[in-house]
Amino acid sequence: MSGIYIHIPFCKQACHYCDFHFSTSLAKKEAMLSALCKELELRKSEFKNEVVQTIYFGGGTPSVLETKEIEQILEVVYDNFQVTKNPEITLEANPDDLTTEKLEQLHASDINRLSIGVQSFFEEDLKLMNRAHSSRQAHQSLKEATNLFDNISIDLIYGMPNMTKERWLQNIEKALSYGIPHISSYALTVEPKTALANFIKKGQLPPLDETLAQEHFFILKERLEAEGFIGYEVSNFGKPNYFSKNNTAYWLGKKYMGIGPSAHSYDGRNRSWNVANNPKYLKGIEAEELPAEIEKLTITDSYNEYVMTGLRTIWGVSLEKIQSEYGDVYYQYIVNQSKKHISEGLIKREKDVLLVTPKGDFLTDGIASDLFMVKLD
Repeated sequence: MSGIYIHIPFCKQACHYCDFHFSTSLAKKEAMLSALCKELELRKSEFKNEVVQTIYFGGGTPSVLETKEIEQILEVVYDNFQVTKNPEITLEANPDDLTTEKLEQLHASDINRLSIGVQSFFEEDLKLMNRAHSSRQAHQSLKEATNLFDNISIDLIYGMPNMTKERWLQNIEKALSYGIPHISSYALTVEPKTALANFIKKGQLPPLDETLAQEHFFILKERLEAEGFIGYEVSNFGKPNYFSKNNTAYWLGKKYMGIGPSAHSYDGRNRSWNVANNPKYLKGIEAEELPAEIEKLTITDSYNEYVMTGLRTIWGVSLEKIQSEYGDVYYQYIVNQSKKHISEGLIKREKDVLLVTPKGDFLTDGIASDLFMVKLD
């Protein structure tokens, strides 16, 4: 199983918390679309023996593209790669782009999954984040999208300044009222050089409250699980048969190809990433030179990544896999390092699999870093 991720580096405006790579100018849109298609053609040999099962349009804001432009990219994928009969094809979209006409066009295309960036149903939250859409557009887009698409995910952000537990619960209830089968939810984080970091530094916003964020997380988990959702990864909750195949493949260490500026790829041994600069990316592709850096993963790198991704999921970390793929030193190390967390009730060991407990859920990244091997090879 493998997947193709296509990064669309355009947004209408910059959200205050975002540090992803994008441009708010569409002046180079045609050149970028041509380059994305050309990169797909240049890299088809990388997936010569692979069957593509997921195609994911991320960004940026892929929904700023016209549907016919999305279809042109998909045509190039189908022309150059072996694609499974019923692939999961996801489009990240913002509510303000999902007009009735746009939704009908997308429904008629090969897109069969929408990931809608709602973030909050409250106007004050959306203004604080500098989102391009309004609360009304969030509701309207879901009302119409659910009539056309079965497989819909929405994003919600918690832990925002001045967001009470009551308002957070109301956000969850509003999402549930649309009967959507998947919710991705993230704690607001302060990334360097973002507007949010600047506001907090200047005292215009209070520092983020990690205790409140943790309370929000447990409210989310309890409420969604009561509705039949499964928290299959720390930030992702899906009804049975509605887990994101794209994201699941990433967490399970499958191969994926990232197309576009700043996009990452993984071939099972090496990780690579394209330059996060639109002009440099366009120039490189035009010269048929892939503008990417490659990192050869050491055994220790690979072990650490497996521990990090495994602990975040319901599949956990297989001690049998640690022993067979990384050797006895790594096996003994993780068994010894995990003892403290097991005694504290943050991890449990079931049939040679290490799993984070509900008590440890919000602390997963810290637990994982404690199990990392610092340096061996």
